[in-house]
Amino acid sequence: MKEISLYIHIPFCAKKCYYCDFNSYVAPELVPSYLEALKKEILLYRHIKQPIKTIYIGGGTPTVLTEKDLEALIDCVARHFHIKSGAEFTVEANPGTLTRRKLLALKTLGVNRLSLGLQAHQDRLLKALGRIHSAIEFEECLKKSREAGFDNINVDVIFGLPGQTVSDFIETLEYITAFLPEHISCYSLTIEKGTKFYEMREKGLLQLPSDEEEREMYHKAVEYLTHRGFIHYEISNFAVPGRMCRHNISCWKYEDYLGLGAGAHSFMQGRRFYNHPSPLDYIRSISQNMLPVENMEYLDIMEQRAEFCFLGLRLIEGLDKQDFKRRFGKDIHEVYGAAIQKLSSTGLVEEDGERIKLTPKGLDLANEVFVEFLP
Repeated sequence: MKEISLYIHIPFCAKKCYYCDFNSYVAPELVPSYLEALKKEILLYRHIKQPIKTIYIGGGTPTVLTEKDLEALIDCVARHFHIKSGAEFTVEANPGTLTRRKLLALKTLGVNRLSLGLQAHQDRLLKALGRIHSAIEFEECLKKSREAGFDNINVDVIFGLPGQTVSDFIETLEYITAFLPEHISCYSLTIEKGTKFYEMREKGLLQLPSDEEEREMYHKAVEYLTHRGFIHYEISNFAVPGRMCRHNISCWKYEDYLGLGAGAHSFMQGRRFYNHPSPLDYIRSISQNMLPVENMEYLDIMEQRAEFCFLGLRLIEGLDKQDFKRRFGKDIHEVYGAAIQKLSSTGLVEEDGERIKLTPKGLDLANEVFVEFLP
């Protein structure tokens, strides 16, 4: 039976960071009714019999929940879905929300991978981002995580921050790798509408690094982390051998996943659908014993081919041409021959007998590559 992945969204935070446009809220009063709704949504999908090969609880900040709430949620998942033995089980967490007791509870509940949000080493940058923790608190959190038995930890960092220099970012990388995490995610800051940073930029109050400095930070990350033994396996992600994020790889390989919670997205059997983003609308829908789906669309074959290509190209190894043929019944050159020729001639992609992948130049201009595959 085909395996699937499971994503669960916890849309609550202790504080909204200034750059964040995720579906998250500072609304602790909604937590009890939201969790009840989430458990009811799990029941509405209990007919799904496919084995769950990865679970990812994200947010928001899932670890703002109490141990009791986390236990009740994870127990509900375990009772109503078939979780494959050895499944990867990730929980996102922020320093300042993890106690030793909570970490031990997560480990006991079967969580085997943590994703910790650091973002930057320098406290002045953390403050500028609106983070609730200091670098010292991150260190304490990481130490407690190791003591609780976690041997698969990701650390998130962001580059291109206001007031950040190239040397600041290199210092952050040096700082993180000293703790020997198994995985590092390096994301470029994007300024999104609705965030405090967007408002500041509109008022001329946000001093960002130049495009050249931002690209230099990315190149330094690739150079430094690969030199330290990390495998650069996706545009923004690096891992020690054997510790790539299996959940995200499943998404990049265009495999099926189910999303639960407010605003969660799903892709199942050629259908894409997502839940009401508003926690209140989500709770209201569930209270009426209805699936909280706000929108559903059936992707035609051209849309599926395009998504398969630009998701697969995010992987450094590239997309598998035989996978494309098995899935869609055509050689990839029959469909995208002109686009591939154009991208190859401009040095943005390269191919061999098995794969098509982004070149180093293509990594810098990935969006220009992806648009060539859109119908």
